[in-house]
Amino acid sequence: MIALRQVSLQRGTQTLLEGADLTLHAGHKAGIVGPNGAGKSSLFKLLLGELSPDKGEVEMSGGQRIAHMDQEVEALERAIVDYVLDGDRELRHTEAALTAAREQGDPHREAELHGAIESLDGYSAPARAAQLLVGLGFVQSDLERPLADFSGGWRMRVNLARTLFKPSDLLLLDEPTNHLDLDALLWLEQWLTRYPGTLLLISHDRDFLDAVCDHIAHFDRQSLVLYRGNYSTFERTRAEKLALQQAEAAKQHARREEIERFVARFRYQANKARAAQSRLKTLERMGDIAVAHADSPFHFTIPCADKVSHPLLVLDEARLGYRDAAGQETVQLDDVKLTLLPGQRIGLLGPNGAGKSTLIKSLTGDLPLLSGKRVAGEHLAIGYFAQHQLEGLDLASTPFMHVQRLSPTTADLDIRKFLGGFGFHGDDVFAEVGRFSGGEKARLALALVAWHKPNLLLLDEPTNHLDLEMREALTEALASFEGTVIIVSHDRHLLRATVDEFWRVADHRVAPFDGDLEDYRAWLKARLEGERREARADKADRQAVAEAPREDRKTTRRAAAELREKLRPLKKQRDRAEQAMEKVQKDLAAVEEALGDAELYTDPGRKAELTERLGRQGELKSRLEELEQDWLEAEEALEAMEAELSS
Repeated sequence: MIALRQVSLQRGTQTLLEGADLTLHAGHKAGIVGPNGAGKSSLFKLLLGELSPDKGEVEMSGGQRIAHMDQEVEALERAIVDYVLDGDRELRHTEAALTAAREQGDPHREAELHGAIESLDGYSAPARAAQLLVGLGFVQSDLERPLADFSGGWRMRVNLARTLFKPSDLLLLDEPTNHLDLDALLWLEQWLTRYPGTLLLISHDRDFLDAVCDHIAHFDRQSLVLYRGNYSTFERTRAEKLALQQAEAAKQHARREEIERFVARFRYQANKARAAQSRLKTLERMGDIAVAHADSPFHFTIPCADKVSHPLLVLDEARLGYRDAAGQETVQLDDVKLTLLPGQRIGLLGPNGAGKSTLIKSLTGDLPLLSGKRVAGEHLAIGYFAQHQLEGLDLASTPFMHVQRLSPTTADLDIRKFLGGFGFHGDDVFAEVGRFSGGEKARLALALVAWHKPNLLLLDEPTNHLDLEMREALTEALASFEGTVIIVSHDRHLLRATVDEFWRVADHRVAPFDGDLEDYRAWLKARLEGERREARADKADRQAVAEAPREDRKTTRRAAAELREKLRPLKKQRDRAEQAMEKVQKDLAAVEEALGDAELYTDPGRKAELTERLGRQGELKSRLEELEQDWLEAEEALEAMEAELSS
């Protein structure tokens, strides 16, 4: 159990907590939310004993093993898998003792230590460490590379893997998703839901909090308020509480009406694409969400350029990638053909490293094409937010000066009013940027993008460093932006509310993805399972060759190659059946959606239409059964042949 009793905490001149109470029981998974600077990270330091309360008591059950992420990771020359294994200090200590016992020739001590390692699950430790790293986006060939080889963001992933690997009863995670892409985030989400201990999670990702947490602890005016349920439940409950406060009632009503007016406009523009329908449902919920954020300090719009070209931008037979100093090309995306039209709203999906950021940089023109054409419309105005946008800010300057440099003739009052929407009020507009937090810098970078009045917004992970209130304000601003939007983000709420279609970037190609985020999760799972099957087959092939006598290895390799040739048509047969099943399932879903129209059954004039659709439904169901049988037969034959390959 964790209990804060009448805790007061002050850092410098700022009071973070005043007489706060909080009780969490073993097994709770609690999200810690509140504005930046409220004291979320300081709460962790209280629990770790790095800070002491000015008043009150912090009580914790004895013997708890605590795991938490270090905020800084040294660029060590140690293999990343070993760095993760180092997280289990007791195991490492026991392994060192075993090595010493061997050197001393003490078999009794060796036997004792082998038992200790087994009780620590030490013999599976390398595999478990590798599994964590692969889940967070590394490939097998990375595992023996030194930590120093990786950038800061990737080192933080290694640090996260080490934290998860450490045996713990209490896990403290402070913004663990900041350096993750969507694929790694989905993996982490599943891992944390299975974590058996107590979890305290600081995050600004509402979908992540919804999926993982069963309690929310909210920093509210120097106190801690615990809500039962996930983040969406917290929002609803808090909205109800705020609605009882008369001072907030008018503001809440205005915010709800504003969102509802926008939804009404959008409803008639949404097509039948699943992503667009998903967006409409999210927007309909945003009226309720807005009430819970009625007291947010952030509210802004992103104006669109007055003139627009049709099309805005074209890439034709483009090859995208990088060329080094020696002229050697690294191609990430090939044969890219795309046309961006006014009003499109696109989310980019794809595995880490597939080329999403490369595509965005190529669209901006910052990254020259290796071949092909980039044709920009006459009135193209790009607003680009890069993952590393914060590094381009002038740290010695102020928010006011940043905007004034872009538009020297704009009135001071207009600049201050504009910056106020991004949370820079009063003297904040004249504060030195170098003293800002990551969240404040991100808000300024977004403000500068909005100031340019773009008609094409290219956003690469725009929510990193933003708290929940600012994320919600950005979501609303993007949802109502009238220009074209392309977004790479691991924030699923942002994607659902702001895009109407998805493009999948994978296997060196860019192609439309006919589905929503749940469909993408299913696609990703199937892809990973396919990769595992391939890896098992390759491993079995290598093992068979290694174990064969020298004189038989050539024969073994030839036999394995012949079996792989036999596998290839079966794989193609299975994949064709799978693709056909997906198409029939989509057609069937469309027919069944149409059959959900109540008037179809009551309007005599539509009897023929009803008969036709019911017949079509029957045909599709029959076809789906045939394809499922084809897929099952191919899969069984494939598994039988794979078993033969590994025997």
